[in-house]
Order: sequence, then C-alpha cells, then structure tokens
Amino acid sequence: MMFQPGSGRWWDGPLDVEGLALGAVNAAAASANHYAGAPGRFSTTPELTAAAFDSSGLLRIAGRKAQGFVPLSGFRRTLDGWIRIHANYPHHERRLLQALGASTGRDVDQAILGIPSLAAEAVIQAHGGIAAAVRTRAEWLGSAMGRAAGAGHWLELTADDGTTSGAPLTSKRAHQPVAGPAGSGPEANHPAKPLAGVRVLDLTRVIAGPVATRLLAALGADVLRLDPPGMPEILDQYVDTCFGKRSAEADLANGTSRERLERLLDEADVVVTGYRRGALDRFGLKPRALLASRPWLAVVALNSWGNDGPWRGLRGFDSIVQAACGIAHVYGGPDRDGNWRPGALPVQALDHATGYGVAAAAITLLATRRETGLGGTARLSLARTAEELFALTADAVSANAAGGHADARPAAGQPARAGLPEPDYRTMPSSFGELRYVGPPLQVDGRPLDYAGPPPPYGTALMAWA
Repeated sequence: MMFQPGSGRWWDGPLDVEGLALGAVNAAAASANHYAGAPGRFSTTPELTAAAFDSSGLLRIAGRKAQGFVPLSGFRRTLDGWIRIHANYPHHERRLLQALGASTGRDVDQAILGIPSLAAEAVIQAHGGIAAAVRTRAEWLGSAMGRAAGAGHWLELTADDGTTSGAPLTSKRAHQPVAGPAGSGPEANHPAKPLAGVRVLDLTRVIAGPVATRLLAALGADVLRLDPPGMPEILDQYVDTCFGKRSAEADLANGTSRERLERLLDEADVVVTGYRRGALDRFGLKPRALLASRPWLAVVALNSWGNDGPWRGLRGFDSIVQAACGIAHVYGGPDRDGNWRPGALPVQALDHATGYGVAAAAITLLATRRETGLGGTARLSLARTAEELFALTADAVSANAAGGHADARPAAGQPARAGLPEPDYRTMPSSFGELRYVGPPLQVDGRPLDYAGPPPPYGTALMAWA
C-alpha cells in the first residue's frame, strides 16, 4: 500500500530496506497530518529516516557506543545448516543453556553442531529460548508459519462499531485530548505537538514497540512505560528508545499494582502492547477485552509472529524473524575463509518499520475516535513486515525462492553502507551522561522534530499519569 521502491543508494544488499524504511515513516507522517488536520505539516527526509533506523548504532552514551548483540547471540553452524540464537537477556540465556544442557558458549557451539537445524530450533523453543533455523525463502513459504505470516494486511485496523453499546461511550477521563476540529485544540498553539494531552500506556520492550511510543512522545503524548521488576530492560536499548517518556516498574501479579493499572487504563487514550501473543491476557490486557470495557481506547498490539500459525504464541526478535523467513539466507555470502554463511540486514529494519507502523495505527485510531467517540484495535507483527520487504523486491529474490543461494554480496553477509546521508547528530544531558543521538525521522513545517527530554532513570516514575 504505502510502500514504494527506494533509490537503492543507502545500503548495499538484495532487499529494498530503504523503501521499507521510507514507507513506514511516511505512514506515520500521514497519520500525524490527518490527526493535526494539516496536510504536509509532517514529512520526512532521507537523512532523518536513514539515521532513525540506525538510532542505536549511532547513539553514544557518555562517549561510548551502545551495546549490540552479546557474544552468545548470533548464527551457529548445525549438523545440516545454520541456526540463529538470541541470548541478550539473562533469562533467555538461561533457557538456551538449559535446553542444550550447556554451561558455556563453547558448550552451546558443540551441542548445536551435532543437531539438525530444525531439531535444535524445536528443543530451544520448547524450553522458552529464542532460536530459528536459517531457512531459504522457499522453505519458509512452504511452511504453515510462513503461509500464515503473509496473510492479511501489514497494518490491520479494527474500529469498534458500537455493537457493545447502542451509542458511543465516552472516556472516564477528566478531559479529552483534541476533541474539536483541527485548529481548535492544543496543536493550534503547538504545531509540533498534535498529541499534547494524549495519554499512552506503553507495555512494550526491546525495539519495535518502544520506537513507536518514542515517536508518540515526540509528538507530545504523555507516555508511561511499565516494565516487570526482576526482568530489567537492557540498559543501552532502554536509553535509545525512552527519550521523552516516563518509566515505572509494575508487578501486575500484585493486587496493588493491578488496582493502579485499572486506574491508569480508565484515564488512558492509547495502550500499546509488545509482548508475545497471549502473554498479557491474564491481566485483562487482551485487546478486545480492553475495548469491551473501555470503548474509547486505541489499542495497538504487536508481536513477532502474528496472530495465526503454529508460532503465534512464541517469543521472537527481529534477528530471529530474519533467520526464519529467508532474509538471513538471501543476505548470505562467503566468510573470510570463502565458506558460505548467513547474513543480516544492515539495520534492525523489521523492528523499526513495525514501530513506525504501530505509531501510525495509534494516531489513526485516535483520529477515528475524535470523529466517532469510539476507539479500536490494530495489530502488526515483525513477520508480516518481513513480507512487505520481500514484496518490494520480489524480482531480486526470485532465484532464492527457488531454493538456490543468492549472489554473495558482500562478504560474510555484512551489507556495506553505500550512500547513507550524513546523520544530524544532536546532544542532550541525561542521568546516563551526555547523549549524542539522532532525532525522530519526522520534520514539522520543514524543521526536524526533536525529543522533549532525555530518557529518565529506569523505573523511577509512579504508576500515575503526569
């Protein structure tokens, strides 16, 4: 729909990552323009979009680079091919080691080398670990999960039609954000902040969801992020994605926290969830259940694998989806010894593109609510975003779809950055030290948008709206 081929100048490689990036950001810009009632006010540029898709790679925290993948995460050779594993989080590392009966990274390598790829994938997943065998595109498309991943639209919106109640219901909120026509609400005085007064409950982690809510915060929303105690976010990842938000810890199994959560929901406008499918249902956070009890909400849910197919309840990450769906195979190439090995996209494009799609969905649902008094739901997945990327460059991967290796470009599956625009670096003081960062991928009336403030210390906010 909104995806068009890019120029091909940003990153070398067989897939049109540039087109995916621009399409996703333009979707967010279009939704912001519609909500603000000001066509063309929000737009993007190649410089802003390219930098935003590599925000963590360009970030400097007190002069140091942000942490990337830990040594245990990455591709491993198996008995009959390759697998990709993810162990950045301590609890995922523990599950991986338990699944393989290993105690060290060397043990993991030896164990996986003696197991077929699909068998290693199955045993790691069965223990709650994160892994996917490296499949060809044809193998993915021939699987039940691959067929399910390609179904439906990239961004699926479902508006509440009022059947729960005979008439539109109103929020329990003490005030409604921007309830009137364009020009009569808060954005009339703050054109860069059309979401001023909007309250966003952020129940996401890692990259895609936090990228979405980071943009909503940059557009003026009050974003409160909740994380479970005992499973802290990776610090550098948190710093990159929490500009302009507030951060609180909440044990939703605790009665007091549940009561506070209910109060937050009563006064929220948007709820964004980013956990695996069904993980939050026991807390009353299933999208349709939320909308049934609070019809004004805009509820956006994202996960790795979508709502259908045999993997719909599994955990996953951008890198793992790349391995499963054929991207890692397409980006494969010779290593330094001349042996073929899988590769990866130049940036975490599935995460970032999905994140900007989530932001677009949330803003679109808010615009619908302003017109009808009712909210709605939307859902996205990393696996579905991968299908959009392949659709942009179907001809380029047709040979790989037949099961053959793609052309080796470049070596070891590490795409060169051929013609990237120069980033617009900015600096900001924070409790983590001075931050050198790149801003949101949007400009407002021709001027780059920026974040309202630095990421706060982790878990320091109260479970209450500002």
